[in-house]
Amino acid sequence: MILPVIFGPTAVGKTKLSIEIANELNGEIVSADSMQVYRGMDIGTAKPTLEERRRIPHHLIDIRNPNEEWTVSDFIEQANRLTNEITGRRRVPMIVGGTGLYLWALLEGFSFPITPADKELRARLEQEQLSTLYSHLSTFDPEATKKIHPNDKKRIIRALEVYELTGKSISDLQRARDPRLVTRNRLLIGLDLPREELYVRINQRVERMIEKGLVEEVKGLLAKGYRKSLPSMQALGYKEVIEYLEGRCPASLLSYDNVLRDPAKRETLDQMTAELKKRTRNFARRQMTWFRRFREVKWFEPFDKGPILEYILNHAKN
Repeated sequence: MILPVIFGPTAVGKTKLSIEIANELNGEIVSADSMQVYRGMDIGTAKPTLEERRRIPHHLIDIRNPNEEWTVSDFIEQANRLTNEITGRRRVPMIVGGTGLYLWALLEGFSFPITPADKELRARLEQEQLSTLYSHLSTFDPEATKKIHPNDKKRIIRALEVYELTGKSISDLQRARDPRLVTRNRLLIGLDLPREELYVRINQRVERMIEKGLVEEVKGLLAKGYRKSLPSMQALGYKEVIEYLEGRCPASLLSYDNVLRDPAKRETLDQMTAELKKRTRNFARRQMTWFRRFREVKWFEPFDKGPILEYILNHAKN
């Protein structure tokens, strides 16, 4: 059976298109989004709505609390299990998402170091200055520093943790490709738009997230005791709101409506929104860098439901 894999940058329109395709194919969607696994993180991760999930079964969404670990190895194990189960139900599994690392590992058969988190080691690394950590990483694994942003503390610490626990750099371990793990019968469908059109959609999405209550969502997570240092809370959108809450307003920040009534708070909210838009556009560019590595990708615009469906059905016959 053909395994459709639909990917593309944030805000391109993957959710709507994939649901329409799944409806036509009697399909179920396996999410390849590293943040949608977390419960309570709904607005900032742009999860499919409950109504959309009732319409088409979705998997790997809302399966972890924000303080629980979720790794690429977990994703690969679960995605393979789900693909087999969905096929066994005589339905069509579809992999849909935008986390390039997950897709790359699943599709190309790259194995990753399955080293459990070492809480004491991580706590020690967390105390170090970010610049110091990045400097250490450049010594042990200069290749990794070309891929990891200097401000991406989560990935920097993980790379250092892997090195200390295994004695090998994460770059060396990630090159350990196992041909037996390559996903067979996959059909890679990339979604893209002209850059300016995509950027408009990104900006509009960020504005909708703020209007829907992203600030309140982050405040609620913090109030439940989820620390800002958690990997989940460093996700795009959550990190920026935490910076806004800590640096530009009191802890007793009122609702979004009240922010709009206060010109000073409105100005700082606008600044945070503008920064989030910029970071999201940069994130979309990094996603495309991942996607361009894939072979045998057929690119479409997200409005091309008919041609995409025809493309899948034609390959299913072969």
